[in-house]
Amino acid sequence: MLELTFRDGKVKQYDMAVLFDKYPQLKALEDRELFLSGKLSGGYGVIWNDYLDIEAETIYEEGVTVRTERPPVGVAVGDAAAAARAERGMSQMELSSVTGIDQSDISRIERGAANPSVGTLERIAKALDAKLVITFELNK
Repeated sequence: MLELTFRDGKVKQYDMAVLFDKYPQLKALEDRELFLSGKLSGGYGVIWNDYLDIEAETIYEEGVTVRTERPPVGVAVGDAAAAARAERGMSQMELSSVTGIDQSDISRIERGAANPSVGTLERIAKALDAKLVITFELNK
């Protein structure tokens, strides 16, 4: 049984055994050591070796949602920045030109792979004619 957390916070479980009849080579995953050696591969999915893999799309679409978690702050910030930029019809290069922030850094922010300072977020918000809002919500 695989369990993956996706960008949107959905935690999905997927029973790999359902594929054993269709793809007999996957039966090798009954070996616990091999199964546990699986690695996430970017946005593609899980890869065990050159012959064994599964796409994230399959897990997301066919898996069972067992819970939903809040996405990590960096992912939420990146998604919000990318959505605001897209709504303004700007490319990353155009946003880079206006803010002076390197395009590769904007890409990293939008992917949730960076930890931008509040000052950097303010520059992006200003360039997008957007309001930056940061809140703390107490757990109840």
